[in-house]
Amino acid sequence: MYYYGPMINGNDWGWGILMILFWLVVLVAIVYCVARLLKSHESGTNQKSDPVDIAKERYAKGEITKEQFEQLKKDLK
Repeated sequence: MYYYGPMINGNDWGWGILMILFWLVVLVAIVYCVARLLKSHESGTNQKSDPVDIAKERYAKGEITKEQFEQLKKDLK
């Protein structure tokens, strides 16, 4: 008879399962990294650390009047 290697005769299926688990772990790691990058990008764009910048944005949107903006600016500095 011919010898086709260890995977053909069924004695070495453990390596096949390990290979599947390895690639599954790699895939999960890639998905996790991409999700973290997207989440950090979203949270980074919404955060404003300077209250004066927030007041400027609100004034530019028309949410507050010029007097309110000036008062906020004066109070915050």
